[in-house]
Amino acid sequence: MTYEPTGARASRRGPTTRRGLLRALAATGGLAASAWPGVLAEPGGVRRAVAPPADETPGSASRAVRAAPGALRRARPDRAKAQEIRAEFLHAWEGYKRFAWGHDEVQPVSGRHREFFARNHPVGLSIIEAVDTLHLMELDAEVDRCVGWIKDRLDFDVDADFQVFEAAIRLVGGLLSAYLATGERELLHRCTDLADRLLPAFTASPTGMPYRYVNLRTGRVSGATLPVAEIGTNVLEFGTLSRLTGDARYRRAADGALRAVVRRRSSLDLLATRMNVETGRWADRESIAVNPPADSFYEYLWGAWEMFGDADCRNWFRMFTDAMRRHQAERVDDRLWFKHVDFRTGELISRRASSLSVAVLPVGGANELAADHYRSWTAVLDKYEIVPEEIDYSSLRALSPRNDLRPEYANCAFQLYWRTGDPYYRTTAWRYFRNLRTHHRVPGGYTVLTDVTKRPMAKGDHCPAYVFAENFKWLYLTFADPPRFDYDRGYLSTEGKVLAGFRKPVRGA
Repeated sequence: MTYEPTGARASRRGPTTRRGLLRALAATGGLAASAWPGVLAEPGGVRRAVAPPADETPGSASRAVRAAPGALRRARPDRAKAQEIRAEFLHAWEGYKRFAWGHDEVQPVSGRHREFFARNHPVGLSIIEAVDTLHLMELDAEVDRCVGWIKDRLDFDVDADFQVFEAAIRLVGGLLSAYLATGERELLHRCTDLADRLLPAFTASPTGMPYRYVNLRTGRVSGATLPVAEIGTNVLEFGTLSRLTGDARYRRAADGALRAVVRRRSSLDLLATRMNVETGRWADRESIAVNPPADSFYEYLWGAWEMFGDADCRNWFRMFTDAMRRHQAERVDDRLWFKHVDFRTGELISRRASSLSVAVLPVGGANELAADHYRSWTAVLDKYEIVPEEIDYSSLRALSPRNDLRPEYANCAFQLYWRTGDPYYRTTAWRYFRNLRTHHRVPGGYTVLTDVTKRPMAKGDHCPAYVFAENFKWLYLTFADPPRFDYDRGYLSTEGKVLAGFRKPVRGA
């Protein structure tokens, strides 16, 4: 999940992603509430999930799971394709190093750079995003270069407002993954310093749901109305940090934010999109299902179960996705989509769909829904070659013809391929990669497209930092079998950060 650059905190609607996950190829049972008996009433209208079945104990490699057919089979790696993907990652990376080293993002067409969080305050976002990808690809000299820059130059004592959500999934997550990959304890220290600076966004809130911005130097908070994805997409990063440091404050803050949102669901078990975190009241009425800016909220419910054994979060994920199935799923020309509805009544609001939506469903083992939704977006890929940001799914008409180098389609292909072993997902992922190379590649790296409906496609001048964390990593893991990643135990965050599964042991932990 990634938003557009905040810069001077320009207001905008923030598409996200999800990024997803692979974790022991988890249970694939249906999402119906009846399959996971009951939710018990608690005071104040909250419903508590019942205890998990005995064979569903998380956090143990030996736990019994109901894997999809073929899920535990290993296909042979396609090393030739993996090396092509690695080469293109390096092309993008060399462009960043040449034009923007130490800055947040590169503009590969003009040879300039830009900052993501705050103007004139770079934090080396692309460097932090890239470390675990470089490690998986065994580009150790580049890993050392990045770690050296972080140790020597990274400083979060910045008198500027940083967006809490983006800082959590990209900076906290990136530093955590870099630490887990390399064992460099200074990376964990920098991560802890940043998390401490973000915590006032949670602790200053009367509801426990975080404010949107926090000044990293003063702790001043602002931005009381924000989407649910920004409220609830932090438990994996903060929970992992609590696990590594023994400091429960981070996990406690993230848990409180998740639960505060769940308590405010409608009688249909649907969530609206934006919340005022001071009043705890919804700021709109639109349930957008797996689309941004709500998507990764649901991913992280399942992630809290897989990573930390939170059975409430597992059952809430199933409750919400079952409600989406009942009130929002519909088929058009035999393609599965999710309409936007009033979260209290279920009445139709729109049939818009974001390309980021494709990566949410696989995380909870929703194979049938996930596979069908992936095929729907494959039809869009077939039509345009590059998936537009947003479509009207009743006609596949592009509503936003941009493509901001979104990685969600490749993310979903990876997850479904390793879950099912179906070569269809490799075939379509390779088509995605070839089109990426054809249309997004420029001499200085990779850039966004401003209109995928034109021929040639109109190019912009921006390579988002998440490209170094996601697009090429998802593709590489789909075709390679890197010795540094354990596919059975691996877990990736919504930003593609490896939070579990490195084969290389942590040194000095």
